[in-house]
Amino acid sequence: MENIEKPEHTTVLLHEAVDALVIDPDGFYVDGTFGRGGHTAELLSKLSDKGRVLAIDKDPQAIEAGRERFADDKRLTIVHGSFADMGDWLKGREITGVLVDLGVSSPQLDQAERGFSFMRDGPLDMRMDTSSGLSAAEWIASAAEADIAQVIKEYGEERFARRMAAAVVRERAVAPITRTVQLAKILADAHPAWERGKHPATKAFQAIRIFINRELDDLSSLLGQVIDLLQVGGRLVVISFHSLEDRKVKRFIRDQERGIKLPKNLPIPDVDRGVRLKKVGKAVKPQGSEVDGNVRSRSAVMRIAERVA
Repeated sequence: MENIEKPEHTTVLLHEAVDALVIDPDGFYVDGTFGRGGHTAELLSKLSDKGRVLAIDKDPQAIEAGRERFADDKRLTIVHGSFADMGDWLKGREITGVLVDLGVSSPQLDQAERGFSFMRDGPLDMRMDTSSGLSAAEWIASAAEADIAQVIKEYGEERFARRMAAAVVRERAVAPITRTVQLAKILADAHPAWERGKHPATKAFQAIRIFINRELDDLSSLLGQVIDLLQVGGRLVVISFHSLEDRKVKRFIRDQERGIKLPKNLPIPDVDRGVRLKKVGKAVKPQGSEVDGNVRSRSAVMRIAERVA
């Protein structure tokens, strides 16, 4: 593989996340979004020789870097894939805690050749797993205008999605859209209401990335299986960077806390109402000092839940 300089990555809510996760130093934990290993390293520092960690990431570069960095720690297993398929690697084993950090890592954003950033010109890829699936350029080249508009509106919450989609379809008929800056200009030119200090292509780029990588689908899959994977008392810790993700996690925890809807004041135990999770504390956001040191942390929200039955 070509030797690519690896930009530094600052792990968001590092101590807060790991402190919330670790309830047993001998436990078995899953870091579902390994990235560059920040949370995993902190997690390993809290575990005994009996503790174990399974780390998962879609990005082949992250896997390669992680296996090199942690080659001597036998407590850690690193696998290439999505946290949506977590159960496939666990073979029925209950786990003590699951952590997922849903942000895009700095190496992904800062390497122009990955195609995530509209600020750096590179091939329009956007895949976290570069070994499979359609690139953003391939999807842009073939998707119907209505589908492009739906993705930008649904995943980017962009009110000018239809105008942007129309511009993309119009411009691709003139020349293939294969570069990040090329797409960013098309989207920006189609946006009639620029906000001060915010690139007009921001929401659309985010939406296309979420769609290409099935990010919300993977999150739904994780939430659908995680309670059964956790031991009673085990923790789920999710760090979100997008309102759609955070709302999905918040509602999931709330619904699991409520259980079956019954008339008020009935003396029915939680277990009989199907209550399987409880939230732990309030949503956690980075302190001002962390945001000052890492502006990309400003939108992070961490939610913690514990299996109760």
